[in-house]
Order: sequence, then structure tokens, then C-alpha cells
Amino acid sequence: MDELGIRHLFKTTVSPLEITYIKTGQKIVFLGCDDPTKVKSIKFEHGYPAIVWFEELDQFTGMEEIRNLNQSLLRGGDKFWAFYSYNPPKSKNNWVNEEMLIDKPNRKVYHSTYLGVPKEWLGELFFIEAEQLKETKEMAYRHEYLGEATGTGGSVFENVIIREITDEEISRMDKFYYGCDFGYSVDPAAWGKFYVHNNKLYILDEIYQVKLTNKMLAEKIKAKGCREVVTFDSSEPKSIQDMREYGINAMGAKKGPDSVEYGMKYLQDFDEIIIDPKRTPNAAKEFIGYEYEMNKDGQFISRYPDKNNHFIDCARYALEWFIINRRGKLDIAR
Repeated sequence: MDELGIRHLFKTTVSPLEITYIKTGQKIVFLGCDDPTKVKSIKFEHGYPAIVWFEELDQFTGMEEIRNLNQSLLRGGDKFWAFYSYNPPKSKNNWVNEEMLIDKPNRKVYHSTYLGVPKEWLGELFFIEAEQLKETKEMAYRHEYLGEATGTGGSVFENVIIREITDEEISRMDKFYYGCDFGYSVDPAAWGKFYVHNNKLYILDEIYQVKLTNKMLAEKIKAKGCREVVTFDSSEPKSIQDMREYGINAMGAKKGPDSVEYGMKYLQDFDEIIIDPKRTPNAAKEFIGYEYEMNKDGQFISRYPDKNNHFIDCARYALEWFIINRRGKLDIAR
């Protein structure tokens, strides 16, 4: 208010912590969220809280907590705005970084850095320190100054590119590969459509849902227009037979000793794994968040955890021919 020369237009109080626009009586109310009852008990003499701003969003426990707060705040009117501001956490599988990958029609994500503001706002020293860190510790610079989720050092897939894949791009693609990992009550069934070109993997479509019977899954696959071979997890031969009877061109993955290890290394060796979060949000979440296992001392070890990897398994099955072919060449070379 001082910078804008408008302090005389407002009344400020400390208890309660509020700013009131004198002309209309509109208020800015500051609340801590450590006690939900503070939010539930909020009342206004006139109007309703049309604008809610969550500062330091990453300090909350997750979207469930945010939804509970919004249910208390965003009511009593017909037009609302909710703002969420935060510095992206370092870990790519932090709930905030994962949430921002979810495309919603009423959501806009805006990313800003110190490079987009006048230097005088921050001072010359700020820019000098930023450049020094860039020279000495680039990853720290990218996280602290550019707001990138650079990871914890345990990411399995460092080659993931999150971007839009256009219909025009897909129209030029010729041969697609399909895989599926069975699931039911807790684990989702994961079906995917893939394209490989110039050592780049494109993830184009997905089915990702719990409590799908084999018949329901088959109907969803057919609805995707998939008539080609789909490679399924071979540990469920009865389910594969069911899929054939339901009209799916199904075959079981061959797997074999160390197939997970070879499959993971094959995926890691792509120059890029290109994922459009609008087309395949669950694939994006899995590939970005998948990290190596940790030992009891909190150190990453070269072992792949068997959790949150349903779509990753689906990708291994779909590309099994490539993996087996490459593995054969490696074995011959040895």
C-alpha cells in the first residue's frame, strides 16, 4: 500500500488480522490453517469470500486438505477465484508437482522466475549470487532460482519430456505398440498406446482404472479403436484368454530372467520419453515420480520398487519385442 501510495484508502488491524477497504467495507482476512475450525467459523457481515489465496501451497499435506478448506470458504456466492502460490518442491513426486500436471478446464498454471522482473526489484546482488550458483552448482540453481523440480537424485527416468503432442504429429505416425498390466481392487489396470521413432518414445493414450473386470477392460480397449496386438502381463493366462474371448488380439509377455532390469534400461536409453499430461496424466505421474529404492540409511540403491509402476510395466510389455531384440544383441556381444 505504501509503494502504491494508497494506504489512506485502507484500514488495517492486527487483532483480527485484516485489511479493510474503507469505501466499500471489503476485507482481506489473514488466516492460519493449523486449526481448521478457524476457517469453518469465518463469517462476513456482507458478501462472501470470492477470492481465496493459499500461500506456500507445498506446506499443506495434499489436495484433500485444500478441498476441505475450500468447502468451508468457497460458498455463498456464484463467482470464485482460488490462487495457489508456491516454490516447486525439489522432488518430482511431491504431491504439488504431481497435482500441477493434472489438466483442468478451470485451471491456469503460471510459472515465473526472477528473470521476468525488473532488476531493481531484487537488486544487483541477487543477480550476482544467482549467476555464481549457476556456475558452481547448476542443479541447485535450476531448483532455487528457476523453480524446476530437479528431483532428489533418485529418479529412474531422467529422459522424460512433458509437452503437448499434437494431432498433427500423431497423423504422421505409422506403427503403434500396445501393452496392458492387469489390476483390479487396489492396483489399476493400465493400458497404453506407444510410438517409437529416432530413439524417442511417445506415449499417446492410456486407460488407468481400478475395479475393471476383464470384460469392462476389453470394452474400453475396443472403444479406443485398438485392433492390433496388445501384450499383457503373462502372469494371468486365464485373464489373457478372457480378453481373446472378448475380442481383443491379446498375447502374453515372454518376460524371462532379469526382464524387469532389461526393460527398465531399455526405457532409460531413449533420448526422450515424450508424455502429454493432457492425453496421459497417469503415465506422466508414474514416469516422473518413479525413484530407485532406498536402503535403511536413506540412500538410493540400484533396485526398482514394485509399486506405482503399473503404466511403466505396461510400457515394458508393449515394447517387449524391442527389448528382447536388444537383449539378444547384448548377450551376443558378451
